[in-house]
Amino acid sequence: MVQYTSPLDAAFGAIADPTRRGVLERLGRGDASISELAAVFDMTLTGMRKHVRVLEAAGLVTTAKVGRVRQCRLGPRRLEEETGWMVGYQQLLEARLDSLGEFLERTKGAPS
Repeated sequence: MVQYTSPLDAAFGAIADPTRRGVLERLGRGDASISELAAVFDMTLTGMRKHVRVLEAAGLVTTAKVGRVRQCRLGPRRLEEETGWMVGYQQLLEARLDSLGEFLERTKGAPS
């Protein structure tokens, strides 16, 4: 299994999986037990526990044992660092595309 070294890596690793993104969307509507999540995603309890553990390690989900049931809810992490990284990367790409557009405008109609 891949070991993540930073919170940024852990969060991107966690949300890279479509099932885990679905779990976050579902928990955004309200808390759910692991059994409920497993039923929604047509998955075994063991499989869902593994997904929840990855989300929990990234700080995106918290769990608490209530009687015999493990309840899941959105965690404290709000992905600010990840959003900042994406915004910076988007600005970098846009600047490069702007430079390309300027180059194409300057060279338009120039003989080859």
